[in-house]
Amino acid sequence: MGFKVDGRMTVQSLKAKFKEEFGYSLRVYVGNNAGRGARKAEDTKRLSEIADERDSLAGQGEFEISNDMTVAQFEKAFQEKFDIAVQVADASDEKLADNDAKLKA
Repeated sequence: MGFKVDGRMTVQSLKAKFKEEFGYSLRVYVGNNAGRGARKAEDTKRLSEIADERDSLAGQGEFEISNDMTVAQFEKAFQEKFDIAVQVADASDEKLADNDAKLKA
């Protein structure tokens, strides 16, 4: 099924809806960097508030997360749309999900 995301959504509501819909945890970072030293976004912030400030359009518009996307496709598409780095992790948020796994099996 999937769901739609827009820049008005808070980090907390995105993570909760993602887990409810797909069973995975979602890590959301400030800006477009998820590498070492990346800073996790505060749950109370709206996506439009944490988007990379270099792109004035970041965090605007709507994005639909589809069941048939792989983890890698979702992470790349989300970053392209919002200029926000995300990583999908297992349900317990202990390790990253396989990039080739579908969001909904």
